[in-house]
Amino acid sequence: MNSAQDDKTAQQSNEAAKTLYHRLATVRARSLELSTPLSAEDQCIQSMPDTSPTKWHLAHTTWFFETFVLLPAHAGYTVFHKDFNYLFNSYYEQIGPRHARPSRGLLSRPALAEVLAYRRHVDDALAELASTPGGIAKKFVTLLELGLNHEQQHQELLLTDIKHVFSCNLMKPAYQPPSPRDAARTRAQDWVDHPGGLVKIGYDGGGFAFDCEGPRHNVWLDPFRLATRAVTNGEYLEFMRDGGYTRPEFWLSDGWSISQAQGWTAPSYWQKGDDDSWSVFTLSGLRPMDPDSPVCHVSYFEADAYARWAGHRLPSESEWEAVAAGLEVDGHFVDTRAFHPLPANGDGMTQIFGDVWEWTKTAYGAYPGFKPDIGAVGEYNGKVMSGQMVLRGGSCATPEDHIRASYRNFFYPKDRWQFSGIRLASDDAQRPESKHGI
Repeated sequence: MNSAQDDKTAQQSNEAAKTLYHRLATVRARSLELSTPLSAEDQCIQSMPDTSPTKWHLAHTTWFFETFVLLPAHAGYTVFHKDFNYLFNSYYEQIGPRHARPSRGLLSRPALAEVLAYRRHVDDALAELASTPGGIAKKFVTLLELGLNHEQQHQELLLTDIKHVFSCNLMKPAYQPPSPRDAARTRAQDWVDHPGGLVKIGYDGGGFAFDCEGPRHNVWLDPFRLATRAVTNGEYLEFMRDGGYTRPEFWLSDGWSISQAQGWTAPSYWQKGDDDSWSVFTLSGLRPMDPDSPVCHVSYFEADAYARWAGHRLPSESEWEAVAAGLEVDGHFVDTRAFHPLPANGDGMTQIFGDVWEWTKTAYGAYPGFKPDIGAVGEYNGKVMSGQMVLRGGSCATPEDHIRASYRNFFYPKDRWQFSGIRLASDDAQRPESKHGI
C-alpha cells in the first residue's frame, strides 16, 4: 500500500471514528438521563448479588472505555484514579484482580460526584481521540462501537437493578410517575406457520453485532408454529389458579426444587391483595395487574412450566430468529419511557421485539466456528457460555437501536429480575389447540 492509500485509509478511519463518537456521546448522555430521577442514596444500593448499584454502572461503563480504548490508543491519556481499575472491572481476568461483585453495594466511596467527574474526564479524552488528525486505528473504532453497545446493555441493567432495589423498600418508591396508556386490549392468541427447512441463523454482516451472534450458519428446522403475541398476565393467572406452582408434573426437576425452596407462587413483583386481586410493582410504583399486558419477570423454569401446562412449548432460538428476521424492529422499548410491557397492538406477529425478553428452550453456547477475540475483550461473551438459556427480542428497558433479530441475550434459568416473558411455540402441523384454550 502506498502513502496516498495509507492517508486515505487513515482519513476514512478518522471520519468513521468521528461519526461513531457523535452516537457515543448521545448514548453516554442517555445513561446520565436515566440516572437523573435517582438520589445519590438510591445510586449506591445493591439489593442482591445479581444487581449492581446505579453508580457502579455509570463507573464501569466509563472504565471500559478507559481500559480498552483510551489507555492503548491515546498516548497522552492520564488515568483518572489508580484504584478504579480494581473497583470497576467486572469480570475480566486478564485485566487483573477486582472488587467482589456481591459487595459492590459497600462502595460508598468514590462518591457519586467523583464518579460523574470520572465520566467527564473520560468523555473529554474520547472526544479528543475522535478528533485526532492522524486517524484512529480500525481496531479502536471497533472497540468504540463495542463500548457504545456495552453501555446500552448497562442502561437496561440500570433500570432492572433499580427496580429490584425499589421493590425491597417498604415505601415502594416510584422511579417515575405513571403515564396514561391507550385503551388497546390484547386480542385472542393466534399462530403463524413456518414451513421449516434449511435456514440461515446469525449475524448477516450488516452493522454492529456482538461476537456471539456469529458466525452465520445453516440450521435445519422442522415445521412449527409460533404464537403471534406474548403470553399475558391474565393467561398466566389461569395457570396459577390451576395449581401451576403446586403441580410438579409441569416442572423441570431443578425448577421445581428452586420454586419450592424460594416459595414461588407468582411472577416476581406480583402482590396479592386481601380481595384476591393482584398488584404488580413497576418503575411507576405498585400498580393494579393488567390482565392484557405480557407476563413479565418469570424465570425460564416458570416459562417452561407454563408452556407445558398450556400444551405447547417454548421456541428454540433458531425458530424465533427464523420468524423475526423478516420483521421490522418495532415495539415498546425504553425509548417510549413506559418502562413496563404494554398490551399487544395490531394484527399479525406482534411484540416479537420489545416489551419482554422471550425465553427460548436453547442453552447459550457457541455457534459452529465461533472463536472469541484475542485478549481480555475476548472474555466479553465467550467465557460465559455455560449453564445459561437464550432470550430474544429485547424489552421495554432495551434501547430500540440496540436490538436486532440475531441478538442473543442470556441468563440463568432461575433468574427473574430481568424483564423476561413467554412466547409459545408448537410442533403441530395443524392449528394447535390447548386443553386450556390458549
